[in-house]
Amino acid sequence: MLKPHIVKSVSGRLTEKKKIRYLSIPKFDIYMDIQTRLKALKSRMKIEPETLSVSLEGFIRKYMKELEREGVILGLSGGLDSAVVAALCKKAVGPEKTSALILPEKDTKKQHVQDALDFAKELGIKAKLLDITSYLKQIGIYKLFPLDKFAFPAKSKDTLVRKAYDFYKKKTGETPFSASLLGFENKEFGSYLGKSNAYYRAKHRMRMLLLYLYAESENRLVVGAANRSEARIGFFVKHGCDDAADIMPLLNLYKTQVRQLARYLDIPSNIIEKSPSPDIIPGITDKSAIGIPYEKLDLILLALEENWENHEIAEALELEEKKVVWVKDTTRKSAHMRTVYKP
Repeated sequence: MLKPHIVKSVSGRLTEKKKIRYLSIPKFDIYMDIQTRLKALKSRMKIEPETLSVSLEGFIRKYMKELEREGVILGLSGGLDSAVVAALCKKAVGPEKTSALILPEKDTKKQHVQDALDFAKELGIKAKLLDITSYLKQIGIYKLFPLDKFAFPAKSKDTLVRKAYDFYKKKTGETPFSASLLGFENKEFGSYLGKSNAYYRAKHRMRMLLLYLYAESENRLVVGAANRSEARIGFFVKHGCDDAADIMPLLNLYKTQVRQLARYLDIPSNIIEKSPSPDIIPGITDKSAIGIPYEKLDLILLALEENWENHEIAEALELEEKKVVWVKDTTRKSAHMRTVYKP
């Protein structure tokens, strides 16, 4: 008589439910089953870029017409998402009806600004460069950032911020990003986190204000560039330019799908291949804040949507299970950012 073949999860824990599930199933078969499901998951992450582009162009035209606007406006950062939105807007309504605001401040990388200017010129769309540093100074935003009191070179500031970020993670066991998804009651360094959040989030909220100022004065539709990956884990600024918009063409697309669409739209390779960055905190990129590359984050998110078990995702993607749990926790903690509570 065959003995039951018991398989443990990555964490080593085994519930009674899992014992029953894996009863008499050879370990190799379980591995192949997970790999087959992973292959199907990756297949679902692929898009038909031409069909999708036509659909999104129609989506933009539809709402510009329905809301009786005479053009569209977007924030162009020099990054991937806003470049894709700019290209879609041009194809949807034409370059003469597409306007972009490029809104750097003193912590913005100069290369991002140049990339935005170059791409706007390549598209042939109207672009306005407006430095928002003076606006932020007037309301005391930079005073909230401790390192701003000293005249550090940009590279030194980047390094110091990364070290502070790593110190917080080592000291508390979580990243400043995940800690900031909720409030700071009884949290270590809560005062510093609160001021840091106020400092960097004000930048995107100022950008949102200016986008709507120009949109309403010129009767344009504000087109946002948020993607599904960032929205799901709360990697955006509530009421900022990456949250508040009239329409969000990319909100149903994971970051890796946006990248696929970018290649179809002939977005410049230097924009597609650059490391994603919110460019609002010196030294902090998406990878350092999130800790998981988008190629794996997106598959984790999709697998969670399809009700995979944590240990199954970890095994399939060759990750520690705690990484999957972290993604699950951020989606839960950030739920309030996607919600307006009412009685």
